[in-house]
Amino acid sequence: MPYDPATTALVVVDMQNGFCHPDGSLYAPGSEDAIAPVAELVDRAHEATAPVIYTRDVHPPDQFDDVHYYDEFDRWGEHVLEGSWEAEIVDELPADDADHVVVKHTYDAFYQTELEGWLRAHNIDTLLLCGTLANVCVFHTAGSAGLRDFKPVLVEDALGYIDEDHREYAVDHSEFLYGEATTREEIAFD
Repeated sequence: MPYDPATTALVVVDMQNGFCHPDGSLYAPGSEDAIAPVAELVDRAHEATAPVIYTRDVHPPDQFDDVHYYDEFDRWGEHVLEGSWEAEIVDELPADDADHVVVKHTYDAFYQTELEGWLRAHNIDTLLLCGTLANVCVFHTAGSAGLRDFKPVLVEDALGYIDEDHREYAVDHSEFLYGEATTREEIAFD
């Protein structure tokens, strides 16, 4: 089934130096391996005039100072700090002026961001999700999309991961709960 570029957006999750570059504090080789497949999808979306949305995970240095439980720095160490090189999208994926960039502070790109409003204002109902990490930010964003009545579709061969099993889990569990999965080859815009 082809995707309508007027109602479908490509969501590129957290393809940032901190996760995808060997010098990043949370570098995963599987995330670096996702750069080329994601770049291919971005080019195809641009060619079809489908919206491209980049998410950037960005943390102010004091974000978790007064939290009761949710502390990513405790779990992962300091990463993608606001204003840092780590927080920037990798050079291989330069955002066009027409692309939309969502800055988020948690795993979920919908939580306390303008993403839902932007999608609704642009009549988007289907999200092709790619990026990293499959079982963390991609998975949480896909779940949040489904709960908001968007159709989340994970592009399984354009997902970064720490362990291959994590990617498989995210794809399988997303399909089971609220979405679909596809591959780059299966994606067509019409």
